[in-house]
Amino acid sequence: MRPDIKTGDLLLAFECSQCGECCGYLGLMWAIEEELSCYTFLVRNEYTGMRYKVIVAEEHRVLFDDRSVFASLPKACPFFRKGKDTDLWYCTVHLTRPDVCREFRCWRFLILDQQGRRAGRVMGTRHLHAEDLELQRIWDEKVRVLIKPDDTVWDEKMCEIIRSAGFIIRD
Repeated sequence: MRPDIKTGDLLLAFECSQCGECCGYLGLMWAIEEELSCYTFLVRNEYTGMRYKVIVAEEHRVLFDDRSVFASLPKACPFFRKGKDTDLWYCTVHLTRPDVCREFRCWRFLILDQQGRRAGRVMGTRHLHAEDLELQRIWDEKVRVLIKPDDTVWDEKMCEIIRSAGFIIRD
């Protein structure tokens, strides 16, 4: 954990909750170019052309062999699987995943309500994915209208508005 410079609050480092919202469309990015051996693959980033060798972890091979995920998520990453009898999702090549996957964060800011429950996430560039109607209302009325060309200034103002409404922000 690291302290928030402005408030002194402790911030949690990004931690994956295995919700499955991220990799359900990454099949558009990753293509299996070659099977090098059983459970070892050469994958290509469809946007950059970069190639990576990935290995399906031994503990995830049974999951990997089950391809039923593609019936409901046809654009999912080729190594993305749902756990058996659970709501958790797994990267079956997590230990050998490409750099872009290692660096991925599914949100810029996580917004919690006063009870610590997820209320929403600021995604990408100035986009809110809200799960709380009050947060959505505040965003629509006070944040969406912000015209700050500098992202740092916009981030600071957005955080100020959201915190003043009683929400907690984690980055």
